[in-house]
Amino acid sequence: MSPPLVLPSATLEQLQPIYRVERGCLISKNADLTVAFRLELPELFTLSPAEYQSLHAAVVKALRVLPTPAVVHKQDWFVEERYCPDFNSPRLESSLLGRAYERHFCERPFLRHVCYLFISRTATERAHYRSPASLLGRRHLVPRTQLDAQQQSAFFDAVGQFKRLVEDGSPLRLQQLSEDELVGTETQAGLLEQYLALELSSTAPLVDLDFSRGLQVGHKHCQLFSLTAVDDLPAEVDPAVRYERLSTDRSPLAVGLAAPLGLLLSCNHLYNQYIFLDDPAQALRRFEKRKDNLNALALYSRQNAINRQWYEQYLNEAHAEQKQPVRAHFNVLAWTERESELPELRNQVSAAIARLGARPRENTVDAPVIYWAGIPGNAGDFPAEDTFPTFAAQAACFWNVETNYRDAASPFGLKLSDRLTGRPVLVDLSDEPMRRGVITNRNKFILGPSGSGKSFFTNAMVRQYYEQGTHVLLVDTGNSYQGLCALLGGVYLTYEEHDPIAFNPFLVSGGGAPDAEKKESLKVLLQTLWKKDDEHATRAEYVSLTNAVELYYEQLGREPERRPCFNTFYEFVQGPYAAVLRKQGVREKDFDLHNFLYVLKPYYRGGAYEYLLNAERELDLVAEPFIVFELDNIKDNPILFPVVTLIIMETFIAKMRRLKGTRKMILIEEAWKAIATAGMAEYIRYLFKTVRKFFGEAVIVTQEVDDIVGNAIVKNTIINNSDCKILLDQRKYAHRFEEIQQLLSLSDKEKAQALSINLDLQPGRYYKEVFISLGGTASKVYATEVSPEEYVTYTTEEKEKLRLQTLAQERAGDLAGAIKVYAQELREQRA
Repeated sequence: MSPPLVLPSATLEQLQPIYRVERGCLISKNADLTVAFRLELPELFTLSPAEYQSLHAAVVKALRVLPTPAVVHKQDWFVEERYCPDFNSPRLESSLLGRAYERHFCERPFLRHVCYLFISRTATERAHYRSPASLLGRRHLVPRTQLDAQQQSAFFDAVGQFKRLVEDGSPLRLQQLSEDELVGTETQAGLLEQYLALELSSTAPLVDLDFSRGLQVGHKHCQLFSLTAVDDLPAEVDPAVRYERLSTDRSPLAVGLAAPLGLLLSCNHLYNQYIFLDDPAQALRRFEKRKDNLNALALYSRQNAINRQWYEQYLNEAHAEQKQPVRAHFNVLAWTERESELPELRNQVSAAIARLGARPRENTVDAPVIYWAGIPGNAGDFPAEDTFPTFAAQAACFWNVETNYRDAASPFGLKLSDRLTGRPVLVDLSDEPMRRGVITNRNKFILGPSGSGKSFFTNAMVRQYYEQGTHVLLVDTGNSYQGLCALLGGVYLTYEEHDPIAFNPFLVSGGGAPDAEKKESLKVLLQTLWKKDDEHATRAEYVSLTNAVELYYEQLGREPERRPCFNTFYEFVQGPYAAVLRKQGVREKDFDLHNFLYVLKPYYRGGAYEYLLNAERELDLVAEPFIVFELDNIKDNPILFPVVTLIIMETFIAKMRRLKGTRKMILIEEAWKAIATAGMAEYIRYLFKTVRKFFGEAVIVTQEVDDIVGNAIVKNTIINNSDCKILLDQRKYAHRFEEIQQLLSLSDKEKAQALSINLDLQPGRYYKEVFISLGGTASKVYATEVSPEEYVTYTTEEKEKLRLQTLAQERAGDLAGAIKVYAQELREQRA
């Protein structure tokens, strides 16, 4: 029996291909010079086909400025990680739901993506470089030629131009890596160490490399698949392709051509993309020579004749269209620590390559050489037999150009989820977009039909805003926030026949005279009480009301014992002000005093609504950080609903005036329909235009598309002054979405994103998706996934609300304990 084959071993120090790092650049033992960048990519599912084309054109243009011979090596890392919450965050310290949210996502798996770009100027052209010449097989090397100072300077200048061209024409951003990031420090591993361990960690260990049985890096068993031949590639390529799982007949959603080899391939892997820039004249001469050889042999083989035609077509395009000839190679290096998983891994990668329309080719014998050439700065050592000729435009189509959703740089925001993996993402819809100029106001317009998850999104949003110091005032007509308000200890005001809501809009907080805004809100209130929805106050009537309010407060100043309220105002108008009107000779057609007093009498002492505007005590809600006005019982009352809503909005304006430096939010659900009348248009316009100046935002929520289509007040005031548009499941309106698109000024890309909501929900997760557009320039679809604790708090299902109330009663009103118990029941049901 023959002894087992033992391959020779060598130390990494002997074979590693990088000679040194100088001026932040890698110098290989072949005397190649490499500049390394970290490449920032746009987020997945956020680009339109036109934006993909623009990005692609910028890359192709940038490739032309690089000197030859050179190699552009793009390396995308996709490494499995798990979400790790920070329970020590002050934001979670006293938040039951916040901590429950983080526990729910703890250990949620996702792919961490990091992208690097290496631009190498090789000392010599290596179009005929073969595997045996690789540095992996040579222990000693003396470079034949080296770059002189002039060549080095020209290379650095070209790299600078490359960076500017890429960043000016696309959303790509390049940041050069420092020496410490490349080679590491005494305490942290650099990129070179990380690659040799296939581990994106600052503590990447030094591991053995075993090439005796394929490719094994430490405990990681690797599979390498490459695109190395033209015959293996799709017949046509394009920078963007239709993503079927999120597209409809009316709205194709685009992804990059190479997306199946990026985030859509859910395993540990590297995607290497090489573009080799040889001297164009020499490359074309080689092609001419090969074409001539094939022409002489065409009579002996049909395949030779076909290949000759291929060479002729290539040369014709290169000369006629001035295309840049290049060589290219693309490979996927995937790994697992369990050898038993290799067959499944092989199937995953093969299927991903097949989705490109390409033929997967597994590398075995040459895998070590290709892996070795993937070391940062060693792309010039790549074997030429594993490359194929093409043009720069076609090669750039195979670049992966998408990355994960990124957390906002701002400390303020709300947690939503990446729609691909469900990983929590911090999203800032207010501050960061304002700083970047993406939006000019923080107002939001939310549209979502019943059952679309609207209540869960709005509950999650206002809770997180409140927990970050925001004063929240909610106007609701469906008990959507009752559970959250009770848990947070907020003020919940609802209208009951035996205990109606009472206000005193004439009382000035802190005493003294009212300011101009207070007087204006009182005039709007009086007009609303007096006039019909479609009836406007004349100029004379407006002046008369202005004088009435002014003179009333002047009298109160002279008579401090008189209490300000609607009763005393009514009596003032009925007596002293009537005398003033008679003295001034104001005609009845200019101001009908009798009509005014008659219409407003129900709100005066003894009238049907005497309680409404004559509260005995001041409802000073300005200092309350969380308030819910539940108006479900009066939503159909044509008298009470608009008046109460108007008073609530005046309360919010008081918050705007008095709470300096405090973030404020008013969220109005279906109540906006009652106040969106001709008489209220100016007031709504004032609120939506002014709230920005007081560090505030107004949020309008609706669920019926018919409520917004054709409503001029809503369109011209609310929508036009809401830079943040939020849509939930729109499949109900898919056949008429063009109306919504036009009304909200959505682009075709935003339309495709909005109609992709909930088309590809992941099994085993309980969530809905939400589309968010900021200023019409930044848009994305997120997942709204909540913990069981949040679910039982936010739910609007009557049966579930009663169950929570019963559990709270059994625990003597301990709502937090009831939520925990009910959440555990829900987990057991879902298990």
